[in-house]
Amino acid sequence: MVFRLCKSAWQNDLSGKGAEISGGRWNSKGRPLLYTSSSRALCVAEIAVHTPLGCLPHDFSMVEIELPDGLMIKEMMKDELPEHWQSFEHRNLTQRIGDQFISSNAALILKVPSAVVQGDFNYLINPGHPDIKYISIVKCDPFRFDERLFK
Repeated sequence: MVFRLCKSAWQNDLSGKGAEISGGRWNSKGRPLLYTSSSRALCVAEIAVHTPLGCLPHDFSMVEIELPDGLMIKEMMKDELPEHWQSFEHRNLTQRIGDQFISSNAALILKVPSAVVQGDFNYLINPGHPDIKYISIVKCDPFRFDERLFK
């Protein structure tokens, strides 16, 4: 099971379109990728670091996604990543890794260390991989952020 915290309007969307439009730590603009996390708490932390103080996010949903046993998961270990991979200024280094993962189409999922919470992991899902049909949304619940996170 992995989790995704997103605007409610996109809760049923597994296309990676949002990341394709804007790019992210692990993908360049124009490359679709679905960002998920190992826990609900990591999802919250990932949103919080990208939200300006004083701006409480509204209309979000927590999405639970089932990853059936047997799916190919490629794992990036910290020691395989370039120096300063977690800093914002060096995100092109990680984008190259993610873009190569997408292009190779060798696995559906890339497990990467979180840059936000040490010891936790994000699971990047390649929506262009043929095994995307095996993952499913289990549940979507409205999510309310604790305002103390954004003060």
